[in-house]
Amino acid sequence: MGTEARGGDALVSGGSPGKLRKLATLLTRRLWRKGLRHGVAAAVEHRAALHGLEPATVIDLGAHRGQFSLLIRAMFPNARVLAVEPQHEAAQTLRTIFAGDDYLRLIQVAIAPESGERPLHLSHRRDSSSLLPIGPLQTQAFPGTGESGTETVRTARLAEVLAARDILAPALLKLDVQGFELAALQGCAELLDYMEWIYCECSFVELYEGQALLPEVADYLAGHGFIESGRFNLVQHPALGPVQADVLFEKAGPEMLA
Repeated sequence: MGTEARGGDALVSGGSPGKLRKLATLLTRRLWRKGLRHGVAAAVEHRAALHGLEPATVIDLGAHRGQFSLLIRAMFPNARVLAVEPQHEAAQTLRTIFAGDDYLRLIQVAIAPESGERPLHLSHRRDSSSLLPIGPLQTQAFPGTGESGTETVRTARLAEVLAARDILAPALLKLDVQGFELAALQGCAELLDYMEWIYCECSFVELYEGQALLPEVADYLAGHGFIESGRFNLVQHPALGPVQADVLFEKAGPEMLA
């Protein structure tokens, strides 16, 4: 999500101060060091967004190789993590890192409005792959993320792979699905009432062909009783302006609607 979704795992290959600070942080925990041994950096840039939350369940849509799940395991060690990732290679890496972890369950599928199979458009940077074709603004904003091929993946609605009883309250739904946010949320519709928070990477410009932008995503979630409570990890481009951000939505209580 945010900057992490754009090759953050390559932090050891560069020497920028930001990357070196992140590397120093990642060396402080055993599980994060294990992730690094497999080329996976825990998504520590999301700590501020999650501060103060206490989820019992985290559904990690677009888990990729476990970047966000590694952070969750450190911040909320007793939370159950349901990691959802369709890419075969990425899922295998996640499975290896979390081998023996009884609190994490991997579901190898892409959440979509319809069940079946569809092509996943693979990016040269695999964490920028999408069920939508990669658009020209994506490669302009993030050079090196053009399409390299496709992989056929299974799709399903969230309720087809999870039961309500699997979701202990309070629950956090995280989405990092590269332009497929609205469609993925529609694929979660039956279970959105069981979520307390939704943390979603949203775009301000069309990076993937046909993607819904932040206002449309926010409108859909408002219809399900969620309001925006914070934006994090804003990415800007000299020519395009604001490109994307990670947005936290919270289930609206009466005091929020007053």
